[in-house]
Amino acid sequence: MPHPRSYLITPASNPAMIAKATRSEADAICIDLEDAVAPNEKEASRAHVVQALRELDFGERLRLYRINALDTPFAYRDLIEVVEAAGDQLDLVIVPKVNRAEDVYFVDLLLTQIEARQGFAPGRIGIEAQIETALGGVNVDSIAAASPRLAGLIFGMGDYAASLRMPLDAIGEFDENDRRYPGHRWHYAMSRIITAARAFDLRAIDGPYASFRDAEGFGRACDVARVLGFDAKWCIHPGQVASTNAAFAPPPEQVAWAKTVLDEYDRATREGRGAITVNGRMIDAASLRMAQALVARERG
Repeated sequence: MPHPRSYLITPASNPAMIAKATRSEADAICIDLEDAVAPNEKEASRAHVVQALRELDFGERLRLYRINALDTPFAYRDLIEVVEAAGDQLDLVIVPKVNRAEDVYFVDLLLTQIEARQGFAPGRIGIEAQIETALGGVNVDSIAAASPRLAGLIFGMGDYAASLRMPLDAIGEFDENDRRYPGHRWHYAMSRIITAARAFDLRAIDGPYASFRDAEGFGRACDVARVLGFDAKWCIHPGQVASTNAAFAPPPEQVAWAKTVLDEYDRATREGRGAITVNGRMIDAASLRMAQALVARERG
């Protein structure tokens, strides 16, 4: 699954919800040990992550889990206990509240040691870093370059708002505070994340939308993330998955345009022509690169 569109997040403390998530249409399933689990349940919930990875059929979906933040007493055991027991069934580890490149390096180093001890293929387990603090936003470029394991950057707007002391009524939603501000409040942070992601060939994933019954608002949030260049979005409810998959799939008319551009370019190359026109528009090198990217994404 090189181009996941939807990440369905499910609490590690609830095995029934994990099993239900694996039957959804989500491209990636993330079992959460962080915010979705109460502090007194975190340690016991690691066993649920291991059991799910070892026993459930995820199909072709990406298999992920989110550890607790590195400034908590849970993070290192989240890595050791889960990866030692089920690292051969795991695709990615999500690291929340990444503040600096050294945070990614620490997780990379610990994964390397566990892989060596357990005999797992070296470097197979990837990392996705959540950018959700002021310090993480300042250091996003160095974070993006921190490790060959890094596969993506995730925008965590709830904790980001708290870090910046921004008023926020609900995570991911457009609230009264947005109506007071003459623009898109998350534009700077999201643009920084997508720029760093693309500079280092990473995925960019938008964070969750708390009101899972607000289909219209959720659709607007998906559209904003997609037009900024994001690849995917977190879903906190199975009911958000279908609209997310549709929003982050290349529109059929754009794919058709891209294929026409590539066909015309191939024909022009064979005929020795240096310029092509499609539907009355001159196609330059930038247009060609966009067409190639669209077709590659459509093919998965």
